[in-house]
Amino acid sequence: MPMTAIILAAGEGTRMKSRHPKVMHKLLDRPLVSWVTRAARNAGADRIIVVVGNGAEEVRAHLASEKDVECVEQTERLGTGHATRVAIEAAHVSEGPVVILNGDLPLIESETIRAFADTVSSGEHACAILTMTPPDPFGYGRVELAADGTVARIIEQKDCTPEQSETLLECNAGCYAFDGALLTAHVGEIGCENAQHEYYLPDMVEILRGHGHSTTITHCPDYVEGLGVNSRVQLAELTALAQAKINEGLMASGVTMLDPKTVWVGPDVAVGRDTELLPMTMLWGATSVGEGCTVGPNTRLTNTTVGNNVLLEEVVGVDVTIDDDATCGPRAYLRGGAHVLESAHIGTHVELKNTVVGKGSKVPHLSYIGDCEMGAGVNIGGGSITCNYDGVHKSRTTIGDGAFIGSDTMMVAPVSIGAGAITGASSCITKDVPADALAVERSEQFMKEGYASKRLERLRKEA
Repeated sequence: MPMTAIILAAGEGTRMKSRHPKVMHKLLDRPLVSWVTRAARNAGADRIIVVVGNGAEEVRAHLASEKDVECVEQTERLGTGHATRVAIEAAHVSEGPVVILNGDLPLIESETIRAFADTVSSGEHACAILTMTPPDPFGYGRVELAADGTVARIIEQKDCTPEQSETLLECNAGCYAFDGALLTAHVGEIGCENAQHEYYLPDMVEILRGHGHSTTITHCPDYVEGLGVNSRVQLAELTALAQAKINEGLMASGVTMLDPKTVWVGPDVAVGRDTELLPMTMLWGATSVGEGCTVGPNTRLTNTTVGNNVLLEEVVGVDVTIDDDATCGPRAYLRGGAHVLESAHIGTHVELKNTVVGKGSKVPHLSYIGDCEMGAGVNIGGGSITCNYDGVHKSRTTIGDGAFIGSDTMMVAPVSIGAGAITGASSCITKDVPADALAVERSEQFMKEGYASKRLERLRKEA
């Protein structure tokens, strides 16, 4: 049966002390809400509906890139039961298992969500509550089970007796799975006769039991899956948990880390065996790193593809590809679709943008190469620049195989430098250079012998 995931992300999160919605604060490389949509997606959810409210425009704008996500706005924040009803009515949810998740629950696993949904898929149970047993259960609602294993009731912390606080260790994680048809039929029965005058989703447990339907639990195998974020302290704590789990998995697969606590890797990153990640390395987005690489220290890669046996030292790479046996850094910045081909070298204080660096080519130091197509075996002298922007248009530079670009060469695009050509140091190349040619552009050197001492003598007299 089709599975629907409804993610509640309308709250303000006042304890975050932020102008941004709570669910937009990042854990590792992505906002909290995207950890939950990712888990729901990997669990096989046919529909993912996010209920937005506070900061709705910011959340919608972020989720626009997730094409399988629908946003429904809760214009009045009247509780979790009200948010669920808004989602059901707006998105016309009527059948199949419906899983209600919180948008600040980043560590929940897709396998847990799938098992959660399966609990109500057979029709035996109308509702399942996600539970956990944290080391310190204080503050969580406790789940009391009946003799037959079904849920008898949920007791909030403030209502627990001392005995219940000690004996009832199964805690409510605040997520629910429902039979979609029964949820749709009865969600309107949730009342607001409470101190906050809000509609609370946990009331559905008693409502469904009152209609003769069974309710049960799905227990989290790891309690951290049920931990939410309500403050920046908790955000840091959960970030550390996610970091440790991802890094332990990578090390188990053959990745070396000198200090795992100083390496941060996003959940969609792939790293090959015998690669070493040095301190202060961050790998974000859809980054993949091959085998036998050394990455870091002080390196950040986002949506970057790295081949095998690559050395990246103090590199920032965003949306780039680096092929086998290449070396980059220290202190190199690669962006905008740059592609470093096999065995090429990008050196110190070099920036590449929308550029192909050919096989075995070198850009050793102090250069900006943008909007350039570079052949194999090219050497770029220090301080060289492709002048690719005239204030309105971007233009390209083409450099043929084996060309030698002298230090401090300005290549004013659009311009082409042929294979094997040489440019003299400190030249400003504004015209195409044929293959195997020498291009030198500089004014004649002027000298006046004895000038320096005479100048110094004159300045002393004037003083």
